[in-house]
Amino acid sequence: MDPHPTTFALTSSRGTRLAARLEVPRGPVRASAVFAHCFTCSKDLRVERRLTEALVSEGFAVLSFDFAGIGASEGELASGGFAADVADISTAAEHLAGTVVPPALLVGHSLGGAAVLSAAPAIASVRAVATIGAPADPAQVQHVLDGDLAAVRRDGAGVVRIAGRSFEISRAFLDDLAAHPPQASLATFQGAVLLMHAPRDEVVGIENAEALYHAARHPKSFVTLDEADHLLSRADDAAYVASVIGAWARRYLPTADLALHKGYETGGATAVSSDGLRTVVESRGFAMVLDEPLGAGGTQEGPTPYDHLAVALAACTVMTMRLYAQRKGWDVGEIRARAAHDRVHAEDCRDDASGKVDVLALDLELPAGLEAEQRASLLRIAGRCPVHRTLSAKTSVVTRPER
Repeated sequence: MDPHPTTFALTSSRGTRLAARLEVPRGPVRASAVFAHCFTCSKDLRVERRLTEALVSEGFAVLSFDFAGIGASEGELASGGFAADVADISTAAEHLAGTVVPPALLVGHSLGGAAVLSAAPAIASVRAVATIGAPADPAQVQHVLDGDLAAVRRDGAGVVRIAGRSFEISRAFLDDLAAHPPQASLATFQGAVLLMHAPRDEVVGIENAEALYHAARHPKSFVTLDEADHLLSRADDAAYVASVIGAWARRYLPTADLALHKGYETGGATAVSSDGLRTVVESRGFAMVLDEPLGAGGTQEGPTPYDHLAVALAACTVMTMRLYAQRKGWDVGEIRARAAHDRVHAEDCRDDASGKVDVLALDLELPAGLEAEQRASLLRIAGRCPVHRTLSAKTSVVTRPER
């Protein structure tokens, strides 16, 4: 799948065109997500771009879009109200289902957070919802509207200023905000909920997070954003939020999503080097970076290939011992293995003109409380792990040129 952003138009529930962007990671897609931005914010606002880019770096394909009347989207801000914004999230989810994989994660900032909480129960694929500075009652955003709201209610419409920008809103818009509190939706949502909020948020108070937390079912989590402001205007705050969401959501997202991704590999590994020695490797849907030390001409952004060879031996060894102990019904506790690669001089190097041979030194650490028989059996079985056998056997590497 193309790793570059794709811009396109979504057709809203009202038939208008909404400006949208789909971004996918350069490696395999962990899952897909819909990101709903803050009230009156465009998907192109700097903070929203930071959040989206950080989520993409965490392995998510992210679809973000401008609500009606915002950015490049058609329509008026108040034309459909909050309920229409919720419906547009479902439209975005349908698009993801048809192009990447059905979204397993919804993320919403400010009023977008209230919208994703309201939309989540109706989207079957959604397993987790994360919000940033979300209001518990959408009607509470009225206090950020700079204008005569009484006149809007009396006359049916009027102009207000929001964050220094002028918007025309309707009485129906204000009524719609009051009619859709997300607490009711939270009570029916079966997935995981993460609420992130800054204690000093001057736009949406921290008491909103408390109300949402009490309304949500378990599993639910709360993360304080300390000194962050409502718009997460500092790059570090946006990056932190995205990294926490990525780590938290991993626990709840189905691994089956990876198999649905068109670029998913079912086995083996693909290595891509675009510049220098830094190399991106994909294997069974997992992305890794391999590199060399600075002194060897690399950038030292990842382990070396020989480091991964040692990792394979150490991991396979402890996994083999663990499986053996489980079959025996032994509770052996923690098993450790450390492997390191080296090239050493050998007394008999008739098969190696360099006078050196490759050695993988494997150090094992077993719990002290094991019985002698258990210890001997585990040490014996360690030498039978598949990677050990492969390294010890004569291995043939067949290089096939591009067809």
